[in-house]
Amino acid sequence: MIDAETPENAPEEEAETAPTEAEAFLADLAARDAEIADLKDRLLRTAAEMENTRRRLERDKADTAAYATTGFARDLLAVADNLRRALEALPTAGVEGVQAGIEATERELIAVFGRHGITRVEAIGQPLDPNRHQAMLEVPTADAAPGTIVSELQGGWTIKDRLLRPALVSVAKAAE
Repeated sequence: MIDAETPENAPEEEAETAPTEAEAFLADLAARDAEIADLKDRLLRTAAEMENTRRRLERDKADTAAYATTGFARDLLAVADNLRRALEALPTAGVEGVQAGIEATERELIAVFGRHGITRVEAIGQPLDPNRHQAMLEVPTADAAPGTIVSELQGGWTIKDRLLRPALVSVAKAAE
């Protein structure tokens, strides 16, 4: 009679289902490889995030340096406006020396603005651009197309590529 419990007679299924030491080692190795891949991926993502943060900080630093004088420039615009008003208020005769002095001062102020990236916004004859102009009134006229700026009440200015102050303008509308 054959004994069912002898190792020679053991069913083949049990031998196949029990993991061998080599299979257990390979499974452990595969788990460690997956963990290494995950850690490597996290390291690369962290390095990329740090590089993006560094670039963003450099860009913010450059912007801060470029636009640090914005408040000061806005204050000086009042000086430029007053010089222009003084020139416009002068009588036409008898004050040529005063007029020449004010014009020279205004030219120098505009030159200083230019050296620091502050430029005047073009307005008269341009179509109204709400990003650069602020319409204060509409003027009925047949001389200009509707939506075109016909006069400037106060000059607009930019510093580098940012609007410092919009131009206050009168805009043409269709004559009745």
